[in-house]
Amino acid sequence: MTSAGTLFAEPATRYVEVAVPVPIRRRFTYEVPPGLVERLAVGSRVAVPFSRRKLPAFVLGFREQPPEGVTRIRKVAGLLDPEPLFPPELLAFLLEAARYYLHPVGEVLRAAAPAMPTGAMKRLRTDGFLSTGETLPGARIATRTTTVVRPTGLDPGDGRFGKNQQAVLALLQARGEIGLDELRRHVKTARQTVRTLLGRGLVEIEEREVLADPFFGVEVTPDTPPELNPAQQQATDAVIAAVRTVAVARRAPEVDEAKGVSEPELAFLLHGVTGSGKTEIYLRAIAEARSAGLGALLLVPEIALTPQLVARFRARFGDSIAVLHSGLGDRQRDDAWRALRTGAVSLAIGARSALFAPVKDLGVIVVDEEHDPSFKQEEGFRYHARDMALLRAARAGALCILGSATPSVETRYLAERGRIRLLELPDRATVQSLPSVEIVDLARNRSGPSGNALLSAPLHRALEACLADGGQAILFLNRRGFAPSVRCAACGEVVECPACSVALTEHRRAGLLRCHYCDFSMPPGERCPDCGAGELTRIGLGTEKLEDTLREAFAPARIARLDRDTATGAGVESVLDQLRHREIDILVGTQMVTKGHDMPGVTLVGVVLADQSLAFPDFRAAERTFQLLSQVAGRAGRGEAPGRVVFQTFQPDNPAIRLAAAHDYDAFYRAELSARRELAYTPFSRLVAVRVDAGDEGRAREAAEILAHVAASHPAAAEAAVRVLGPAVAPIARLRGRYRYRVLLQGADRRRLRAVAAAVAARVEEGLGPARATVDVDPVSML
Repeated sequence: MTSAGTLFAEPATRYVEVAVPVPIRRRFTYEVPPGLVERLAVGSRVAVPFSRRKLPAFVLGFREQPPEGVTRIRKVAGLLDPEPLFPPELLAFLLEAARYYLHPVGEVLRAAAPAMPTGAMKRLRTDGFLSTGETLPGARIATRTTTVVRPTGLDPGDGRFGKNQQAVLALLQARGEIGLDELRRHVKTARQTVRTLLGRGLVEIEEREVLADPFFGVEVTPDTPPELNPAQQQATDAVIAAVRTVAVARRAPEVDEAKGVSEPELAFLLHGVTGSGKTEIYLRAIAEARSAGLGALLLVPEIALTPQLVARFRARFGDSIAVLHSGLGDRQRDDAWRALRTGAVSLAIGARSALFAPVKDLGVIVVDEEHDPSFKQEEGFRYHARDMALLRAARAGALCILGSATPSVETRYLAERGRIRLLELPDRATVQSLPSVEIVDLARNRSGPSGNALLSAPLHRALEACLADGGQAILFLNRRGFAPSVRCAACGEVVECPACSVALTEHRRAGLLRCHYCDFSMPPGERCPDCGAGELTRIGLGTEKLEDTLREAFAPARIARLDRDTATGAGVESVLDQLRHREIDILVGTQMVTKGHDMPGVTLVGVVLADQSLAFPDFRAAERTFQLLSQVAGRAGRGEAPGRVVFQTFQPDNPAIRLAAAHDYDAFYRAELSARRELAYTPFSRLVAVRVDAGDEGRAREAAEILAHVAASHPAAAEAAVRVLGPAVAPIARLRGRYRYRVLLQGADRRRLRAVAAAVAARVEEGLGPARATVDVDPVSML
């Protein structure tokens, strides 16, 4: 019998096992038409009849006989791609990820796959390939080609070279290789000069595919690797040694097979303070991998916020990079996928879904800002890209580097237990040290000259001093809009969203009250919509109102705002470019201003309400507060002038705020770990969140009770190895018109917890009437 692990089908194969992208956790068997037998492979995408429609499906294995007891088997309708989509390494990883997160494998593979080939869905809807089993033409593989120049390795000796030849050789020495188009930007006679050097045997050229991408629209200057400080050098030596170990094992796998994530030499936590030069270490690890013929993958929290990071990688490696982001069309995304799959491009950069990129001969995975919650997918296939990066690296025998100035408690605990190796960068790579931080107690400090209660006199004076010295400032307030809520002066009711149990936020420029969850909006009106009598009063401060207050108080200073209302897509980089070019004096923003930006002119950072995130009903609230404050404080003083930070808060003695002000991660980690141990929270146990919603509150509660009973009836729960918490009303009780309940499963024994979660997932798959339910393994959001 042909095994499921066989790559291509053998002529004797009559049946194929596939995963269909439907919410059912099992494989389906189809008969293979004779014309397709030798063209199918594990990882191929095919069309299959399913129910009364045709769906794309993914080949997982082959068999010579149908499953026992099955009498009617339908035929594969067609092959959708000329080559298997998933190489064996990636497919094996995806199957394991599906098992870990208890998610239907077909939906996992669909999430990881590129878009369907042009015209495929239309053809599926019409004739469905029922008669011929033909192969559809795939999307184009190349967008354009370019000439790449690289040195031959010959020593130029003492030969005489003209100015242009010297310039070309210097660029090649710094970069290793460079595209001819890019070379023309530095040497006007590039083509003629390269032809001369080619004739002397000093360079060679190659025609190579490159990807069209909006990230590459701005020219970058090739950089030269800087000198490293001792801590950077020590970290670099460690990761380069690990890359070389991977390269040796890849060349001779029988001598040194990948040992997995438990081996510290193949997984690192790079803990470096803000501005300590972590990116330079990423660059050198990836350069070493590329020189050994290995591919690399860099994951970032939000690709829309990291053009500066992409520019740094282009400056070092040129445009032979695939940047995977939401701004790509299906065709561009398919180009990037196929370029990586064939090895035409060996470096992929992207947000969490880039984890599934088919990088050929994967040698290094880097997860930058590993603590960031946006690495967790909160809908559909609910994976955590950081955790799965460790798994993929282990299965591929690759190196994984997790980097952060404020590592998550879970990751630091892994390092403490020796599961991954800890590398530390305790100092900034620049001449400046970490900025000084002043804590302002809002209970004791009244409003400053602006008259706004959340713009204290100390912060006002700090802004005046910053502007007088020619510096720039960033003010962080994680509340967009003009006023976070609107209350009736007569009946006291807060105006809520009709579909969600949350307050509507006033957006004055748009003239709307808006829900930040379902995007419902309505005009604010003059009277209360509940009682119809009282006037509406504005409560609190949002970034829009703060911007107006600053314009009035600090005219003629140039004020700008960066949040989801003012900047999306390319608009984000437009605002940041203005700040970088000193066209903005004060930037007001939400979390978007905290993430990894390097702005040398920023000397002051003000946090308007430092304790705001402490109020979230989440055991990670203190950790997220510490991380946010530490990250935003790190934007100050990254240039030649020293930085200053002001935290405004009503809780000046809270450990998260006090220790963030002291830049004392270790003390915060110890305190947080102690609190987690006392309450048996992660990393001392694991969680599975079961979320239920329905249009009727009674139906939602009933479904939650059914699932809680399934969990509590499991032997692992009966033996107290797994705690069943709930059902309880979710912190946001109603969202998008549906009532929400939650059941939490908690246990230190991963195997038993998984068994209980699997029983619940199986009951969910049976159906809960009008209610819906999801099983979230290792949840990040508690809302």
